[in-house]
Amino acid sequence: MSIKASPETAAARDSGDGGVPGPAPDAGRSGARRRRNGGGWFVLPFALCFGLFMLWPIVHGIAMSFTDESLTLAGTSFVGFDNYAEAFGDAAVWNALGNTLFFTLITTVPLVLIALAMALLVHTGLAGQWLWRLAFFAPYLLPVAVVTLIWQWVYQPDLGLANQLLQALGFGPVGWLSDEAVAMWAIALLTVWWTVGFNFLLYLAALQSLPDTLFEAAALDGAGAWRRLWSITLPQLRRTTVLVGMLQVLASLKVFDQIYILTKGGPSDSTRPILEYIYDVGFTGYRLGYASAISYLFFALIIVISIAQLRFFPRQEG
Repeated sequence: MSIKASPETAAARDSGDGGVPGPAPDAGRSGARRRRNGGGWFVLPFALCFGLFMLWPIVHGIAMSFTDESLTLAGTSFVGFDNYAEAFGDAAVWNALGNTLFFTLITTVPLVLIALAMALLVHTGLAGQWLWRLAFFAPYLLPVAVVTLIWQWVYQPDLGLANQLLQALGFGPVGWLSDEAVAMWAIALLTVWWTVGFNFLLYLAALQSLPDTLFEAAALDGAGAWRRLWSITLPQLRRTTVLVGMLQVLASLKVFDQIYILTKGGPSDSTRPILEYIYDVGFTGYRLGYASAISYLFFALIIVISIAQLRFFPRQEG
């Protein structure tokens, strides 16, 4: 004799959850859709600010670079690539770009090496580590106006500390900010003193994250301090060195504040960087369109240098 299952029993068996029917398929899809759409409301404030203060100025600046727009409120007309062609033939642009690249070269190398040496000294366990860390990092916390004011007194021709030390050693005074051959080096020295603390902090954090087992094993094998430094510490810091080098190159290429306050590009434009030239063209010469063209050419150069770094350093790591 066969027994037929009731409709309720068949529904419970088909649902597979002990008789409790599952949610309707349409309800599950609508809930997932609400969850997906809900994230957009959290992203919307950032997207609006990013579009308003980042994307729109970039698009507007690119459009401006193809015009002869001026701060004099004269009529604006489309000039095509004339601004870009003028920039390539402008000797002042190449001089300012050369100053920028020279400043990048003479600051990046010491800012990496000195920061590494400072981090190694602190990491070895010197007495009074809190004082060393404060002394190395404190200048980085100072605003640029304070830093330039301090170094203006240091470089003062008659009563400045730098020339006083030179005279005490038997040397003559130096025109730190008035000599074309010395001014850029003086600004580079100021920049190293001011910003090396940030790189020092990155290196110190990397050193503190290295496993002690590597050094203990090397010490048991008879490796001395120098051998541990060259064979263990420096190879383990390779990624940090790549990061510090890339950040420092990009920061040095964008130098402006300390040079503008100290020398305003002088003497004889020997220290004027490309950003100061863009500022002078746009806000002193009133040529916003031409200044925009120069700025986007410089932006393209920074992109090229960044891509070259990203392609070069990974091969060095391998």
